[in-house]
Amino acid sequence: MSDDNDLATEGAKDRARGAAKELEGRVRGAAGAATGDSGEELKGKAQLVKGKIQQSVGKAKQDTDPEPGVDDA
Repeated sequence: MSDDNDLATEGAKDRARGAAKELEGRVRGAAGAATGDSGEELKGKAQLVKGKIQQSVGKAKQDTDPEPGVDDA
């Protein structure tokens, strides 16, 4: 976590990054399924799970911030 952002801001960033990873995983998995590449499909599913976890971490950060909008520094 950087010193210039509060937990709510960091959480929002994590949620956005997680959503991007999740989308990438969905696309990668679908491409793997379409081409019959089970390895690529599996990598897509793993990326999807990573994205969901990162979104959950971001939500937890946002939920635990006692003063959203106030820097931690």
